[in-house]
Amino acid sequence: MTSATNQKLRILFVDDEPAIRDVMKLELPRMGHDVVICEDGPAALKAMEDHVFDAAIVDLRMPVMSGWDVIDHIKKVSPETEVIISTGHGDMDAAIQAVRRGAYDFLPKPCRLYEIAAVLKRIADKRTLTNKTIALESRLKQVEGSPDIIGRTTEMLQVKRLIEKIAPTESSVLVLGETGTGKELVARRVHDLSRRANMPFVAVNCGALPENLVESELFGHKKGAFTGADTPRKGLIEVANGGTLFLDEMGELDKAMQVKLLRFLESGEVRRVGENEAFHVDVRIVCATNRNLEDMVREGHFREDLFFRINTFEIHLPSLRERRDDIPELARTLVARHLKRREIPAAMISPAAIEVLKAYDWPGNVRELTNALEHAVILADGEPILPEHLPSGVLRPRGQTHSVSPAESATPAPHFAAGAKTLREIEMDVIYQVLEKHRGDKPKAAAELGIALKTLYNKLNADQARVAG
Repeated sequence: MTSATNQKLRILFVDDEPAIRDVMKLELPRMGHDVVICEDGPAALKAMEDHVFDAAIVDLRMPVMSGWDVIDHIKKVSPETEVIISTGHGDMDAAIQAVRRGAYDFLPKPCRLYEIAAVLKRIADKRTLTNKTIALESRLKQVEGSPDIIGRTTEMLQVKRLIEKIAPTESSVLVLGETGTGKELVARRVHDLSRRANMPFVAVNCGALPENLVESELFGHKKGAFTGADTPRKGLIEVANGGTLFLDEMGELDKAMQVKLLRFLESGEVRRVGENEAFHVDVRIVCATNRNLEDMVREGHFREDLFFRINTFEIHLPSLRERRDDIPELARTLVARHLKRREIPAAMISPAAIEVLKAYDWPGNVRELTNALEHAVILADGEPILPEHLPSGVLRPRGQTHSVSPAESATPAPHFAAGAKTLREIEMDVIYQVLEKHRGDKPKAAAELGIALKTLYNKLNADQARVAG
């Protein structure tokens, strides 16, 4: 895995002249591209079923099926594929018409190699620019939600220093921490401080992917590779080309998928489901989990070689109860974000409310704190947040482990409005409490809750999406 920009293209070349096909079979790979050569339209259509192409060079005049029909088919099944028309001088009007119908450019026959190389470079540059635009849009969407990692405690300052040291490298990173501690935020920060910052950041929750579609989601598939694969598709690894791939909940991958992922990490090559040919993808890998991978290795549930491969650097995120002194600043930041302001006066959260927030153990960590403060902002209705505006589970927690000072215990329990919590909030409180009990082990938590593991992931993802929205 080399640089952050990869100019290699997958090219479909279609021409009925054997001599031209022979030349292109040699010269296009010399230019650094992968190529599939076809002698006519039907062969090209068959190749489109098996592969996803970045560019197609198509002869306009061919027997059996014209270049027009090939162009129309390409634009129908793969709009992202850039089509280059190859045609004789007498067909210039037709070539111009083809460009108007969606072709990227045209080349007069006989095509000179430097002309072909120049057009392909423009396509590669365009794709790089498109990826940068997508990455910039993604970063802009994140500005309001997660501009920086909040925290000034010793534990968080250590995390920040480590991120700054490893971000400029190409090393793989493993982020460890309980559910809701902000592992994706750390991964994004690593990406933003790296040389790949202008390229895509693609986040994948491995545990939320359907078991029978994990390989297809990560590596892509060709048309007809399995039931329901009606069109070829790029995998998320390929989508992240040039940028960073964040694999969350790594511990949920089964052993078979671990083998395939290890092969990719070692070779940098992707093979779509149903295809025989592999191609190179340049991505940096950042992984995360709330499970103990070393224990999983000893128990035979996680491959040791994969663990070592993704664990060049470890970043341990402390739980919120381990950094209670960060809660005031974090709370003010979250309230300001909810109100879409840069900052809020310190008095907007009363000292009594801050003490309640610091006393609670936060089994759902920052994610649960975000929910609680959103609840409080709504009830406060523009007034300073008081303890009674906080969810009842925060006011009167069950199974609390934090010791309360005599001064705190002498304070009467604050009053809160009856029925202030919704059924969904009550359900999520229970889920986070069970997750804390099992130290983030989702399979054990799902078993105790009496729900399927997939259902648990859906509920957690829905809650996270609600908070992010």
